[in-house]
Amino acid sequence: MQFPLAKKILFVYNPKSGKAKIKSKLADILEIFVGQGFEVTVYPTGKQGDAIKIVQTRKPIYDLVVCSGGDGTLDEVVTGMIRSNFLTPIGYIPAGSTNDFGGSLSLSKNMLTAAQQIVTGRNFPCDIGAFNDDVFVYIAAFGIFTEVSYETDQDMKNVLGHMAYVLEGVKRLPDIRSYHLKVAYEDQVIEDDFIYGMVTNSVSVGGFKNITGKHVKLDDGVFEVTLIKEPKNPVELNQIVISLLNRDIDTNLMYCFRTASLRMTCEEEISWTLDGENGGMHRDVYIENRHKAVEIRV
Repeated sequence: MQFPLAKKILFVYNPKSGKAKIKSKLADILEIFVGQGFEVTVYPTGKQGDAIKIVQTRKPIYDLVVCSGGDGTLDEVVTGMIRSNFLTPIGYIPAGSTNDFGGSLSLSKNMLTAAQQIVTGRNFPCDIGAFNDDVFVYIAAFGIFTEVSYETDQDMKNVLGHMAYVLEGVKRLPDIRSYHLKVAYEDQVIEDDFIYGMVTNSVSVGGFKNITGKHVKLDDGVFEVTLIKEPKNPVELNQIVISLLNRDIDTNLMYCFRTASLRMTCEEEISWTLDGENGGMHRDVYIENRHKAVEIRV
């Protein structure tokens, strides 16, 4: 008598993400997967880039690739998925400090509920971003605060959550600098001095909802773009913060638009962040929406 082959899950998790709470939940998560008839291969990550390598070099035998960690862990899994040249649906158990993308997909914050949703849910074809030769899941950004997410100490993130980013960022306010950029999209060209810019496919950033715009969809083939001009004084800086948080856009202070692709050029190198991780230094950046490029379990 032949038994049907078990479905297979590749489970990649970051044991240090968030408050390292997955350590106390791991056995229960695996029990949920096995209870639904899955054979599970488990890989804990030890350093940056591990998840990319694990997923990129996986054999084409898995029905699902599941990851647990912060949005940076998901970014690595998606990067590995794209580089592998074959696609497998992705399950995501959010366990980071802010989990912007998990919130955008309405994934449960309860790790066991999220695990259950993965094995009983449906596949959602989701847009991702191409950034020169790299990819990102939900945000590419430059300027003020962007270095904060990957320079803030992990222990501080664990204790304070997304407030850690805010506290770390406040230290940098006296050092605000601007970049003169030329931004081309569709038939438009913008040239101005900016202190911050973000290209997003997310309902929230840094734990703040609606900061990327209203009626955001993750599968519409376009990004939401926000470019903040250099403030002339502290009053304008305060107006910018209020406008962002309330999404009450003041066009004298910022540009906001939707587009499927854009190119940004600057005479000096700019530090970028991709999904909260270091995206490198660039003078010329081309960003393109890859429409419904991956499938996420929801």
